[in-house]
Amino acid sequence: MEEEQKFKVDETDKRILELLIEDGRLSYAEIGKALDLSRVAVRSRVNQLIDCGVIEKFTAVVNSEKVGKKVSAFFEVDCEPRSLVEVAENLANNPYVASCYQMTGPSTLHMHVLVKDFKELESFINNELYALEGITRVESHTLLRRFKSRSGLKL
Repeated sequence: MEEEQKFKVDETDKRILELLIEDGRLSYAEIGKALDLSRVAVRSRVNQLIDCGVIEKFTAVVNSEKVGKKVSAFFEVDCEPRSLVEVAENLANNPYVASCYQMTGPSTLHMHVLVKDFKELESFINNELYALEGITRVESHTLLRRFKSRSGLKL
């Protein structure tokens, strides 16, 4: 078994992460200027944060409504224990599924789905979700308003 790398995130690393969370397009020079560090020092620290898995990847946060995905729904999906992984993998590969997590409880998956409208949501539920073998219960909730999302992570 591979031994987990030990890495301690210090206050400077936290400040770098906070700046990148706020604006992932900041250059090393801009971060260095804000923190009174050289561009090379910032680059080294960011590379270390990447190498140790603290930073998983850089990405863009897309406003789903602006790209036509106007309906956001959350699902609790209970599965037969022997079917959980297969159901989760099927859902994770579905283009409508934004995220899918295994939760505590009776073989439960928590899923976030983005679709263009309620007709597409109904089609997803009836033709794709209910079509999967091993699902025992589905509960859904439609998002009315977002107050905070993961991109709001504070250290």
